[in-house]
Amino acid sequence: MAQKARKDRAKSNEAALKNLHLGSLIANGLFLLLHFFFRKRSLLLWFCLSIPSFFCQLTLEKAGRPQYDSTTKALKSAGEDLNAPGLTEYMWDIIWVTWACTVLAAFFGNWAWFLWAVVPAFGAYKAIGMFGAARQMAQLGANAPPAAGNRRQRRMA
Repeated sequence: MAQKARKDRAKSNEAALKNLHLGSLIANGLFLLLHFFFRKRSLLLWFCLSIPSFFCQLTLEKAGRPQYDSTTKALKSAGEDLNAPGLTEYMWDIIWVTWACTVLAAFFGNWAWFLWAVVPAFGAYKAIGMFGAARQMAQLGANAPPAAGNRRQRRMA
């Protein structure tokens, strides 16, 4: 049963990585094609704002790529779950927003890169939420009644 789950995750990861690379090729290829043949767009903006996306793609590739034994072709490792919530999910979000900005900038101009500001703004929003939750937990801990001492101290009180 566990072997089937590993094989399913390996297939899912391979499909997700294939779509990841295909999407990256389409978005970035379209940008470069339109840049060189039709309208000039800022390659510096494209390169600088695509670095986080490329880093996320490399991280997902290394973590999620299934590994097989070279002689027996047996599955050695299914890789990490690429559909996992948390950091993996945020990496996918960064990639998708970058692709959207790339395609929009290719068709409509460099102003479309301002959409990329959504990524740090969302990160700041999440950080403020976590800071607020941590502060509330600290206040609850400070307002908690003191721990009960031994039996003798409780009787004297």
